[in-house]
Amino acid sequence: MNNQSESIFSKTISPVYQAAMALGGVVVISLLAKLVGLTGITEVPQSFPWMSAASFMLLFALFNSVLSVSSKDLMKYWGTSIYCFLGLAAAAAGVAYVLSSLSMSEAGSYRWIYIVVGIGYLVFLSLMAMLRKIVEFAQREEWNQPRIRRK
Repeated sequence: MNNQSESIFSKTISPVYQAAMALGGVVVISLLAKLVGLTGITEVPQSFPWMSAASFMLLFALFNSVLSVSSKDLMKYWGTSIYCFLGLAAAAAGVAYVLSSLSMSEAGSYRWIYIVVGIGYLVFLSLMAMLRKIVEFAQREEWNQPRIRRK
């Protein structure tokens, strides 16, 4: 048995796979909520699929930006990631619309939530790219000994 545990950060997980998992989560959670609402166990708001879509978009944004640190070609990863985020946003909105029978405007403030999550995603990606550059610079720098200050 292999005693070495591999970190998730040592692997590059495709943004397409991440988006597919997030969309699957939106569908499963929304359908389960619809089923719970139909059985009468508890009351589920009609706008719940929109909340589920926004939540999984935020999860995608967080995990995708963190996992971008381990990518070999950052610009290619970013391009794929942004297209996957846009596809996820559109597909999740479609699922939410079909399951809730509410448009984004009718569901409340979900248009603004989509905008905030989109901007937050770009901020997350930028922060991770900056963090990656700082780490690469620190790894290239030679650390011989601290400089002695004159008093």
